[in-house]
Amino acid sequence: MNATSSLRLSALAAIVLAGVARPETSFARQTPSDDPGAGPVLVRLKKKDPGIEKILNDAVGYAVFPSVGKAAIGVGGAHGKGVVYEHGKKIGRSTLSQLTIGLQFGGQAYSEVVIFKDQEALDNFKKGNLKLDGQASAVAVKERVSADLAYRDGVAIVTISKGGLMYEAAVGGQKFSFEPEGAGN
Repeated sequence: MNATSSLRLSALAAIVLAGVARPETSFARQTPSDDPGAGPVLVRLKKKDPGIEKILNDAVGYAVFPSVGKAAIGVGGAHGKGVVYEHGKKIGRSTLSQLTIGLQFGGQAYSEVVIFKDQEALDNFKKGNLKLDGQASAVAVKERVSADLAYRDGVAIVTISKGGLMYEAAVGGQKFSFEPEGAGN
């Protein structure tokens, strides 16, 4: 090994050790690094509204769907895959499915974070009992969304637009599935 290679290896080791030795804040523990899609979504969410940090820290858990695709011509649908966390630890994977009927046209992509305020809400989600009807509305991320966040049956939903255009006056609901960590993951 020559001096240049040795120097590069030492620099790389120092960077890795600095990252490992860094003390974590509570939000850092809840910014998942084990899933490449979830962490960036939560970082974008915190940048838009720093108050969301307290909500995530106080929540029993949350599910992060990094990319949900939605399309409609009269009848619409959406689908996405996500990761579920309880007290900041990954506990499984989830899928989101949505069917809507009404006046609608277009397509869009967005990220969605489902926040579970209490254990009962998270347990219902894990059992597959969480279905959100048309009256459960998601809050689009803007400044201070955390101040307006409304829970329904212990669940709140936040979305971050990724692009597209959707016109809709539709009724529908979201359904979720849950697969625990280690069950085929």
